[in-house]
Amino acid sequence: MSSSRTIPAFFLCLALLSLTVVRGSAQQEANRPANQQPAQEQPPQGQAPQGQAPDGQAPDGQQPQQPTFRGSINFVRVDVIVDDRKDQPVTNLTQADFEVLEDGKPVSVEQFSLIKVDGNPAPGAPPPTEIRTRNDEELIANREDVRVFVFFLDDYHVRRANSMSVREPLMKFVQDQLRPNDVVSIMYPLSPVSDLTFTRNHNSVLTAIERFEGRKFDYTPLNQFEQNYMRYPTEQVEKIRNDVVMTALQGLSVRLGSLREGRKSVIFVSEGFTAMLPPQMRRQDASQPANPIEQAASARSQDSSQQITAEWFGQTDVYSRMREVIDAANRNNTSFYSLDPRGLAPFEYGFDDLPFGPPPSFATDGRALRMTQDTLRSLSEETDGRAIVNRNTLLQGLAQVTRDSSYYYLLGYTSSAPNDGKFHQITVRVKKRDLNVRARRGFWAARPEDAIRVANPTPDVAKPVQTALASIATSVQAGKYVRTWIGSERGESGNTRVTLVWEPLSFPPGDRREQAGRVTLLAATSAGNVVYRGRAPERPIVAAVTTGSLGTSAAASPPSTPPQRLTFDAPPGKVELRITVEGAAGGTLDQEIRDIEVPDFTSPQVTMSTPRLYRARTLPELRTITADPNAVPAAGRDFSRSDRVLIRFSTYGPGTERPEATAVLLNRGGTKISDVPVTASAAAGTTHEITLGLNTIPAGEYLVEVTAKGAAGETKTLIPFRVTA
Repeated sequence: MSSSRTIPAFFLCLALLSLTVVRGSAQQEANRPANQQPAQEQPPQGQAPQGQAPDGQAPDGQQPQQPTFRGSINFVRVDVIVDDRKDQPVTNLTQADFEVLEDGKPVSVEQFSLIKVDGNPAPGAPPPTEIRTRNDEELIANREDVRVFVFFLDDYHVRRANSMSVREPLMKFVQDQLRPNDVVSIMYPLSPVSDLTFTRNHNSVLTAIERFEGRKFDYTPLNQFEQNYMRYPTEQVEKIRNDVVMTALQGLSVRLGSLREGRKSVIFVSEGFTAMLPPQMRRQDASQPANPIEQAASARSQDSSQQITAEWFGQTDVYSRMREVIDAANRNNTSFYSLDPRGLAPFEYGFDDLPFGPPPSFATDGRALRMTQDTLRSLSEETDGRAIVNRNTLLQGLAQVTRDSSYYYLLGYTSSAPNDGKFHQITVRVKKRDLNVRARRGFWAARPEDAIRVANPTPDVAKPVQTALASIATSVQAGKYVRTWIGSERGESGNTRVTLVWEPLSFPPGDRREQAGRVTLLAATSAGNVVYRGRAPERPIVAAVTTGSLGTSAAASPPSTPPQRLTFDAPPGKVELRITVEGAAGGTLDQEIRDIEVPDFTSPQVTMSTPRLYRARTLPELRTITADPNAVPAAGRDFSRSDRVLIRFSTYGPGTERPEATAVLLNRGGTKISDVPVTASAAAGTTHEITLGLNTIPAGEYLVEVTAKGAAGETKTLIPFRVTA
């Protein structure tokens, strides 16, 4: 998550370390353009520059400034909000009423003051000046009589109707609660954090809010970035949207931490993160309309134990990712105020979400509603904010945002914690009873070498990692019959060899869908020329039959069914695949049209075939697969910790050159875990292979990054996979 690349290292260190430092921003800010426009005057959502997710490109000419430390004094400031039982601020406390603990040990409070900020200029003071440059931003935002607010309009997780209804309370909040001194900004999930600027022109904020339009469950692409995954399954698109929003929130936290050390408030307008779609809302291709027949069939599995387990794992993954956002917010003294535009919501899904299919059951709907609301509560409660959730009085909740920013105590003490790069907990207590106390949970210490590392960041790998992880097929694909994988390698006479592997999906208990028996494939070029027509296997697979107390039925999934393969040669370029799934007794169960880009492996650059993954459950099985050059790879990317994974691929260079290959194991954040040995492959048609044991890897999502390097350059590919318990 490299949004921090746009932040001068000097100020980022201030936010991370909470150290007293010598400020030196004037020279740095002189390099910034003087004609920056407020972010809220930029077009929202899809009208933003196409293809841009939150990134961290530094402005041209801007050089990071090395941090300068004054001695080794770690002075920590803590903002403390104290309310009574009626949620009214308490402003009559003294320093003796407070007790502060760091890592459970009492510390001596050296600085104490009550901050009262109403956003109005002091009597007799000149009117507030406009913000025209980044230098203006820094100078104005660091004044103690200035409040800083950001509206984060999460159009990915707000329905269009709800975005229209929430405009009025948001605009009324701007008109009634904000004051001339307040500085405000607007941000969307795809707004580059480097373009985020602040303004005192509240009319421009109102204009931006008027244009807010939600797109929850609407997968129509509005820019190139969204077109890249428009044909992914809907549940994968939702995961990408979650990651985009959380990455943006992380970058926003760091950006605000660079702006000032004091309190910053983010009004996060969202209906919460989607952990798992109900079965009847899942589509293999998000760009295609829903099929009512498939929706009806999928609805049968919505309350199965497998579905509930999948929901739990989905929610666990969301909370794991949210932890990074919460940590970034706490590092940078940023508070999130989650505003749910649904208000008092009895249901999560409405008629517009499933106009033709059966609605989710009350149990499924209730679980989904609680999941989304809980993500909003966690984000706010763990960042010293408030969740305006499940209530129709949105304006009252918004009024609390300004109260929290207007009345708080500022405590300061010298920390005895070492500069060890660890999180140190802060606990603030008040001796008087019946009062609510909220303060930052702690601070992250850092070492001087960490600050230098921030000033010289490594290249961002978050976007390719995110895209690769999103391509992992989910283990629950209700309404579908098979899981597929498509790979390519060098073929004959300048062509490319394309392979499609399919394997039947497992159905939950009670699901009476017919088992897939065969897949037929038709491949044609963009000019309409058929390059392949075939099917696998020749005879349909017949599901095993079981006999129980309720009679005879087909098995939910024949565990012995091996993956099936279809292979053909095609010229480089666009190829359309028409995939038909047939039942064991004949007849069509499912159809899909997929466009692929067939790569050219005859180019002079270094290239690499699509890595093929093979699953081995025992050591003898691994030996058998290794000795078989024609073994069929696995279509899925879910593996057990008891599995061994064999990865095969080929590298190509000009002529007969065979570029060398290296590999590393990465976690889901793109951070290196360890090197992975790459060996020469003895299998015909393959140059390299990797054997990966998973017994020492905890459950989670990982990637193997393979680098092929030769005289003509280098290329990289990411191999995502999921390890289950």
